[in-house]
Amino acid sequence: MAFMCAAGKHRKPGRVKRTTAQAAGVAALTTTGVIGTLAASPALAADASVEQTGLTPVLTVNDDVAEQIDAQAAAQQQAAERKAAEEAAQKAAAERAQEVHEARIRAARDAERKRLNAFVLPIAQSYVSTGYQASSSLWSSGAHTGVDFHAASGTSVHAVGAGTVVSTGWGGAYGNQIVIRMADGMYTQYGHLSSIAVTAGQKVVPGQQIGLSGATGHVTGPHLHFEARTTPDYGSDVDPVAYLRKHGVNV
Repeated sequence: MAFMCAAGKHRKPGRVKRTTAQAAGVAALTTTGVIGTLAASPALAADASVEQTGLTPVLTVNDDVAEQIDAQAAAQQQAAERKAAEEAAQKAAAERAQEVHEARIRAARDAERKRLNAFVLPIAQSYVSTGYQASSSLWSSGAHTGVDFHAASGTSVHAVGAGTVVSTGWGGAYGNQIVIRMADGMYTQYGHLSSIAVTAGQKVVPGQQIGLSGATGHVTGPHLHFEARTTPDYGSDVDPVAYLRKHGVNV
């Protein structure tokens, strides 16, 4: 006798098929670390069981366990996002700090460059008491080859700009003198000093004390004789006031 199934009848998916799909999802979550050790959690152990199908052990999970898994996955995702945001913020802060540091270094270098390129008076808060090329029998050439700055004996004398000391010592009518080769290639001379505080070959910066004013050499009283020259030697003088003004000094 032949048996036939009634038309339109369909069997519900088997338990093996349903739980296999669930197990696949659990396995995927286990691989990504959402489920560390199922047996380690009493709640999970109570809600999950292994079904023997004769083929492959199938893990069945109820709705509560699935919600816990989803919550753990969401928490891990949020933690990862927070960590990434914190790392990004730290990186941005480090980059900003580096930018500020580099800007400060550049500003300090610019300030130092300006300072080294600046010029000052050889005698602070002084004035010219005898001008350039003034005529008098006091000078062997008949004209003043520099300018005299008013100064009492022992007043600090400063390098007017950055340069290198060319010579120091006795200069005849100039008395104790210093000659400096300036950074721009010109030379400056400081005469009638009572003392000298630098040596030949020494580097000097603007405003550095190089000696003290006095009345040595051919003078009628204490002052500073100052010259600007194109060479270190006598006779190559130019207008020292114009030279200082060219470099921004108010004389």
